[in-house]
Amino acid sequence: MQRGVLSRSQALELGVGPKAVRSRVLAGHWQRMHRGVYAAFSGEPGREAQLWAALRRAGPDAVLSHHSAAELSSLITTPNPVIHVSVPRQQHRLIPGIVVHRSSRIDVARHPALTPPRTRIEETTLDLAVDSRDLDSALAWLARACGQRLTSPDRLRTAMDARARVRWRTELAVALDDIATGAHSLLELRYVRWVERPHRLPPAQRQARVSRGQRTEYRDALYAEYGVAVETDGAVAHPAEARWRDRHRDNAAAVDGIVTLRYSWTDVTRRPCQVAAEVAAVLRRRGWRGSPRPCPGPACVIPRR
Repeated sequence: MQRGVLSRSQALELGVGPKAVRSRVLAGHWQRMHRGVYAAFSGEPGREAQLWAALRRAGPDAVLSHHSAAELSSLITTPNPVIHVSVPRQQHRLIPGIVVHRSSRIDVARHPALTPPRTRIEETTLDLAVDSRDLDSALAWLARACGQRLTSPDRLRTAMDARARVRWRTELAVALDDIATGAHSLLELRYVRWVERPHRLPPAQRQARVSRGQRTEYRDALYAEYGVAVETDGAVAHPAEARWRDRHRDNAAAVDGIVTLRYSWTDVTRRPCQVAAEVAAVLRRRGWRGSPRPCPGPACVIPRR
């Protein structure tokens, strides 16, 4: 179960004495992975063996957390070379090569069944969010976890409410509301938070479902009443090989009377006011009777009335 990894105490419980452990290591049949932790084989330890070794070194109550738990949950696809574990708060242990997080709620955070022991996906996502370098990075973790259907905004909100202290609590709560309405990426969240909402554009349907024959497509933001769709093209979500598919979708939407506006990461993040003005102009041409409002920023291109 532990991928051939065991601790010194486990070896003793199995009847393998200290001399036997030492001789097996010296003979090359076993190898030392951490102090008091061994691989009972001579080949290169695989990733799961490395994770188990970190757990056994950190103690019986330790769980994989942060990037290491995210790796096992497929929240991230590229393993972080540094292994992260969480231990009870009363433990004060520094382990070379392992990042140790102390937690007062490890029993609640631990997944009840999965092995190797790890934090629940909601706890993993929030751990990564609150430890992020900035708010955008934190929001990206929430969007990614929900966009991959690993969890839901309601479950994340429940987990967040159970924590006494959460960095950016208010902002994360607002983002979860937006994710619940269909914003599935950081760029979609930024469109809502930087373009649509501060400039008082009408609220769009997020990830709006559109049926064409037997095919089902989804629009990032659809102003259905006015026949306008907005697609936000992030570099990851829209790689080069998908551009032709996007163009075919735009052409098909035009046949149905839907005008598609497509904006890049740079558009939304560096000139959100210009994007808002353009979207507003198209909406007004298509029947919207409202008017965009300038955002609080001093350089907003939308005139103040």
